[in-house]
Amino acid sequence: MTPADRLDGRDGDGGTPAPGTSPQEGGHPPPALAPAPPALEHDVLRSLLGAWALAACSPQETAAVEEHLGGCGPCAQEALRLRDAVGLLHPPESLDLDPGLRTRVLESALQRRPARVPVPEWAAPYDTETARLDALLQDFGDAEWHAPVRLRWFDAGTTAGLRTTVAGVIAHLLAVDGLVGIALGLGDPLAQVLGDAAPGVAPPAERTEAYWRAARRPPTRAVRGPWREQSHAVVRTVSFTGGSSDALPVSYGGVELPLRDALLDRAFECWVHAEDIADAVDYPYDPPAGRHLHHLIDLAARMLPRVLAARRRAGLAAPPATARHLVAAGGPGRSLRLEIEGSGGGEWLIPLDSPGAVGSAEHEVAHVALDGVEFCRLAAGHVPPEEAAAGQLGDREAIRDVLYATASLSRM
Repeated sequence: MTPADRLDGRDGDGGTPAPGTSPQEGGHPPPALAPAPPALEHDVLRSLLGAWALAACSPQETAAVEEHLGGCGPCAQEALRLRDAVGLLHPPESLDLDPGLRTRVLESALQRRPARVPVPEWAAPYDTETARLDALLQDFGDAEWHAPVRLRWFDAGTTAGLRTTVAGVIAHLLAVDGLVGIALGLGDPLAQVLGDAAPGVAPPAERTEAYWRAARRPPTRAVRGPWREQSHAVVRTVSFTGGSSDALPVSYGGVELPLRDALLDRAFECWVHAEDIADAVDYPYDPPAGRHLHHLIDLAARMLPRVLAARRRAGLAAPPATARHLVAAGGPGRSLRLEIEGSGGGEWLIPLDSPGAVGSAEHEVAHVALDGVEFCRLAAGHVPPEEAAAGQLGDREAIRDVLYATASLSRM
């Protein structure tokens, strides 16, 4: 039963009126008053303190004990000691919300009253992840905003990184999300800060570094407002297009993605950097809901053939064997079966020798199994390829190339 279902159950008609309420229309008699607490002796009341602390007394006994505690100091002290002991027996529940709760509540609400302007399914992960990160940030004080954060990614065969602050991470998200905003005609948020010095459509690292350099002082909590306003504007704009803009190209300064993939990319990075921030302030943070995680994994799996080809051209991956040849676009070729386990999982056949080839079970030469969150952390550059906890079977060279290509998806 969802929280919305429970709320519906409480709000239904026909419930029994509470004791002490006025008579209802229609001539119904007023309900009977609750009975007075029973008169119990001191020793009996003292023996009930343990049950009272465990909330195991009857309503009448509870009322009698609580009336007695108001006038008996020794019993009140004993009751406080027992209540504290009970608290130690029940560890506090996590304050973190289930990442799927927001989605379930929205779905329940929309079933009752459909949205006049629904968010396209492919934009939902971005909408959800930005909202989750914003909820994490809303109670941060100055100390948390300036907490050090280490950004990590995989570059040239090794893990790279740099240090910034929580505010610096949000500035980075603002700068890179701005590429989507430019494509949608929303303007460049960096132009408002940098004027003519704004880099415009440029690689994410270049835009971020330009923003950091131009700031007179390190970013502060003030960056949260522009970032959140921009994310709202992006979701609102794609929603008003009715999803027809999904193929609109978004340039990353030399690389283009269709809008639907660009928003999945931004959702992925928002989640990854939200985890970076949560680690910096020592706060737990859950992965995305299963169906959103599946979309993020699918994007990475679809990008792998192009990354493999780029690494091969750069001499970083093994070329196809001389007995093999690049297949024609749309034809079957050597493939690796990527099996993702857990929430959001599934199977993908990754063509190995040409980005235009089609994955084929008949031409499968290797099989890799990974947990979904582990795969995403590998794609984020947070797990070195050689340390990825993967089940492996088949062509070792193909497996190595795919694991390194996955890590090469990461960037600043």
